[in-house]
Amino acid sequence: MSGYPSLTRALAEVLVDVLWFVEGCEDEQMAPDDAVRVLEGVAAVVSHLSNDQRSEFMDLLGSMAAEETDVSRREFLKGFPEGFGLVEEDSCAASYR
Repeated sequence: MSGYPSLTRALAEVLVDVLWFVEGCEDEQMAPDDAVRVLEGVAAVVSHLSNDQRSEFMDLLGSMAAEETDVSRREFLKGFPEGFGLVEEDSCAASYR
């Protein structure tokens, strides 16, 4: 039996794990230019999601943040919508507090 309720949830978890790692990498682990390319690439893809897809993804991120016990990862999850262009800054603050 899967530990995830859906494929979408599993893929969201993996995406967040990879991006959290990339964002936290030291220069010795990953070249800064490569890290920026990865982060910007993801932001470009998620900026093209339909409204329904964006809403579903943000709901998943909210659930993941609510369930997260690691404080730094929870903060990353809470900041994800704004940081990756899913919402404007003002609406993000209202949605994830």
